[in-house]
Amino acid sequence: MARITPDQAARYDTLMARLEQRWFPDTRAWVCGRAVGDTLEVAVGTGLNLPHYPDGVRLTAVDREPSVLAVARTRARALGLPIDLGEADAASLPFPDATFDSVVCTFALCEVRSDAAAIGEALRVLRPGGRLLLADHVAASNPLVRIGQHLLELATVPLSGEHFTRRPSRHLAAAGAEVLACDRFSHGAVERVHARKV
Repeated sequence: MARITPDQAARYDTLMARLEQRWFPDTRAWVCGRAVGDTLEVAVGTGLNLPHYPDGVRLTAVDREPSVLAVARTRARALGLPIDLGEADAASLPFPDATFDSVVCTFALCEVRSDAAAIGEALRVLRPGGRLLLADHVAASNPLVRIGQHLLELATVPLSGEHFTRRPSRHLAAAGAEVLACDRFSHGAVERVHARKV
């Protein structure tokens, strides 16, 4: 697995800031602000969510890429945020059942091998009644945008494994979760979800 350099991480963060401002402003705050108690962030990346967690959250975060964990660790130190960071895959989390009060995953289920498997793992490690908090780009509700997404996937799926026409929230009911709040915007191509483990 290729390591991400500090320069690559900085470029990624700059690109994400531009995309967020245009297409999904306030989404990280909407998602992370709902976290409570013992919270796991899956696919923490460079730690862009870290400033958005409320006081009192006890944060654990994982990513499959060690070099981005180093960037997230630096960001957490700069924020004075205590956090337990570790390497793990979203489809195979190294935690016992019912460990967390909240699980957060933003803009990563588009890249995992199976979004259904990652949802199942997130719910496994949640306590009953726990909060599953998600945001991602998804199959657009606008048919013209959706056609563009399918065309884009012809390049992105083979090159980087990035999908644009998934909709992870479709797996929630079958996996044992109830959606409490859901927003779609930017032609329905971005979705954020607050679900509860039943």
